[in-house]
Amino acid sequence: MYAIVDIETTGGFAANHGITEIAILLHNGVEEEGRFTTLVNPGQLIPRYIIALTGITNEMVQSAPRFETVAGKIHELLANRVFVAHNVNFDYSFVKSHLEQCGFDLPVKKLCTVRMARKIFPGLASYSLGNLCRSLEIPVENRHRAAGDAAATAALFSKMVKEDHQAVIAKMLKGKNADQYLPPQVPVEIIEKIPGSPGVYYFENAKKEIIYVGKAINLVKRVKSHFSNNDNSKRKQDLLRQVSNVRYKVCSSELMALILESQEIRRIWPLFNRSQKKYHHKYGLYAYEDGRGYLQLAIDKKKNHLPAIYTFNWLTEGQAHIRKILGKTEEIEATPGHSLAAEQPAEYNQRIELAIANLRQNLPSFALVEKDPIATGQFAVYLMEKGQFYGMGFLEAPFSLPLKLQTWKQIIEPSPDNDYIRGLLYQFAAKPDLSRLDLQD
Repeated sequence: MYAIVDIETTGGFAANHGITEIAILLHNGVEEEGRFTTLVNPGQLIPRYIIALTGITNEMVQSAPRFETVAGKIHELLANRVFVAHNVNFDYSFVKSHLEQCGFDLPVKKLCTVRMARKIFPGLASYSLGNLCRSLEIPVENRHRAAGDAAATAALFSKMVKEDHQAVIAKMLKGKNADQYLPPQVPVEIIEKIPGSPGVYYFENAKKEIIYVGKAINLVKRVKSHFSNNDNSKRKQDLLRQVSNVRYKVCSSELMALILESQEIRRIWPLFNRSQKKYHHKYGLYAYEDGRGYLQLAIDKKKNHLPAIYTFNWLTEGQAHIRKILGKTEEIEATPGHSLAAEQPAEYNQRIELAIANLRQNLPSFALVEKDPIATGQFAVYLMEKGQFYGMGFLEAPFSLPLKLQTWKQIIEPSPDNDYIRGLLYQFAAKPDLSRLDLQD
């Protein structure tokens, strides 16, 4: 019924590291039925700190079989059994990844003896394998070697089976139970309370520091996917090791969740977020003074510390804005240098600056009103002021929509603006579940 597994590796994540030793103990729930253990040549050098921890040297694995040589045997032993390990996601991610590279799938259920011990033996000071075995008077031999740790895990498992008076193991194996895929430090109860609504979620470490922020159309489904998708990359495995708590904020829609996520990432700068930290429009429209003292308009890649007249993702957008600016003057052509000799810089620049000011003044102000998707009587609203995001909030039904920008600014609390949010609002403005109301100053 069970395969109790322990491995030693060259590092902490399967994508770039290899297995140096594996032990599989077959267990029927009462006693051990058989075992398989072997050193494995990982195909890479073992780091010194790993050698110091495990005692497995490069010389010891030099003549050991490669994983692909024993993959068939390992798959045969694990198939149709419950995969049991102490902090199971670590061992499982390595074994599953290496088997997949050899053409074997491993769709088995998992049991984590850390999570089991916390439920069956609550209140202990530590649930590491060594401390847990000391607390329960389980002898451990050959620590940090696969066979020794697997044997200790098997003895611990047998003890937990005997003491499982609340059918903890049966509940953990029932259906797609979160106990099978959650990291050992994340309580199931936290996940069970998360709703299926749109919103933003926060992963916290043991110090309650936010290490990741994400958005979801369905919060509980998205949060679970982080843990059930056993990605073997370093970033994912580091995140799984650190996350110990999940918080969330419910939003009215995907748009509100996207905006809040962007604002929170830029406010908190979480360790594991990559997207949006460096997000900005690719190009900017800039005005500069040439060597003769005339203002020129140029499209260039966005500069972090140089304010642009306008930002955009496509060159054609920038060219369109230049045409708008030049179109505000009566005599300036698309290539200003053509007629500069007949005009002094001060006079010419004044007209260019006036045209730029007119363009900025004429950037759109509008409100987006979102239909009430869950019939709560609240309607989400998003306010744009002259091409800049002003803020978002709610209107209570029944209500009338004011036409004046200043009236909306009294209703909506201001919040941070950025290129990404502005792009979202223009993108969502065309969707049928949003009503756009152009506003007057």
